[in-house]
This record gives sequence, C-alpha cells and structure tokens, in this order.
Amino acid sequence: MSEATRALIVYESMYGNTEKIATAIRDGLRRTLPTETVPAYQAPAELPGDVRLVVVGGPTHAFSMSRASTRRDAQNQHEVVMPIEAGIRDWLETLADGKHVDAATFDTRITKVRRLPGSAAKSAAKVLRHHGFRMLTAPASFYVDETTGPIGADEVERARRWGEELGRMVSGSAVAS
Repeated sequence: MSEATRALIVYESMYGNTEKIATAIRDGLRRTLPTETVPAYQAPAELPGDVRLVVVGGPTHAFSMSRASTRRDAQNQHEVVMPIEAGIRDWLETLADGKHVDAATFDTRITKVRRLPGSAAKSAAKVLRHHGFRMLTAPASFYVDETTGPIGADEVERARRWGEELGRMVSGSAVAS
C-alpha cells in the first residue's frame, strides 16, 4: 500500500452518538492508515484520488438511511448536532463511481430494536456497490440505549476495534470475512 493513501469516514449524526462511533472507527483505522472524518453535509461528491477506503455511517431511521422527513422528526424530538438538510443518503446520491476504492458501512440503532429488519448500513452498502465500490466487510451496527443516547463505552470501544480490523484488511494483514 502506498504511503499516499488514506481513508475517509463520511457520517451523519443527529444526537452525537454516530459521530462518536465515527471518531472511534477513525482512531482504530489510524493505527494503519491516515484517516479523516467528515460530516455528510461537507463530504465531497468526488473522492480525492488518494482515498483507498471510504467508510460511511449514519443512524438507522425507519429501517434505512435517514430522509429529510425523518431528520425533521429527529430535530423535533431533541436538539440535533448537525444540519438536517443533508444526510448520507443525500451524499450517496451525488457520489461519483468508486472503482478501485474499498468501502465499509456502519450504523447506529436503538438497543431495544436490535433485531428489527432494515439498516442504514445495509442500505448504504447497496448504494456503494451500485456505484462500483468494493465492500471490504459486512455492514456493522452499533447500539445506543435510547433514541438520543447515550452510547455506551463498550460500543465505542467495539467501534475502535472494528476500525483497527478495517485497517488490517486494507493493509493486507488480515483477510476479509
């Protein structure tokens, strides 16, 4: 792997929990690969040429990625930490094709509905595959205690370890499952 390559984590967070997970994943990835986090509303439509891995994450809303209506609902429930005008779904719609770029996805969801079908991470992975990205691993979910959180330290640590594993996969020191 060239030293000029890096990872980019694009995330959406309503109450700060998904942002904490994105930061933990970044911290794990940085052990093997320079990594930057960027909120979806500031993410580039075309990935810079040195991005070898893109990681996309957001909260699961109504069994999928958020929409304008679900972000408005979230804002009506509690103060949000990001502008609600654009989330990962909106960013993915503008994203250029990702040939030769690896990808991984994650989401946050409420612990008590852990077994419900649908996932922002699975939906994002489907869109990324459609754009030609190579999925490095299965989508991951991290769990918050209630709609607005908090997210437990154990989940943050699990996200950091997941980031480390992604870094090993990209560097070739691990085999994807």
